[in-house]
Amino acid sequence: MERSDIYILCIEDEQEVLDAVVRDLEKLEEQFPVETSTSAEEAREVIDKLFEDGKKIGLILCDHILPGDNGVELLIELHKNERTHDTRKVLLTGQAGLDDTVKALNEARLHHYIPKPWSREELLDVSVNLLTDFVIENEENLLPYMITLDAERISEHIRSRHNISDE
Repeated sequence: MERSDIYILCIEDEQEVLDAVVRDLEKLEEQFPVETSTSAEEAREVIDKLFEDGKKIGLILCDHILPGDNGVELLIELHKNERTHDTRKVLLTGQAGLDDTVKALNEARLHHYIPKPWSREELLDVSVNLLTDFVIENEENLLPYMITLDAERISEHIRSRHNISDE
């Protein structure tokens, strides 16, 4: 399977939690390279480098409590940035209060909220679903993604885009 130019970015300041997230996404990493950062500032640097290299960021999984800027503020900033506006954003945290969560949903157009501790299945299902949305909206050739992502939804999109029916 060919690696795509679409990356997953995981932002988490606790190394063991970050390692667990990356491990849970292992099934996707063969096609979607995973980058990590431990702070909002480092995340900005990683994002800038990926875009400089002509890469895309399909999914960001972000903790709320980070050194410096918190995750909600970072996600709001990324939503307002033209380069990361379409990126799917997930708040993965056990620390965000209701006000912060509502703010993330409203201002960062958060795509999903996953409370800690999470289940591997939920994290993977949410990631596959959101990456499927991202490739359908942003990629011309969807066939390479059918093995890793939601093949049924991708097939349906290809058929509807080309007015192909099963009949």
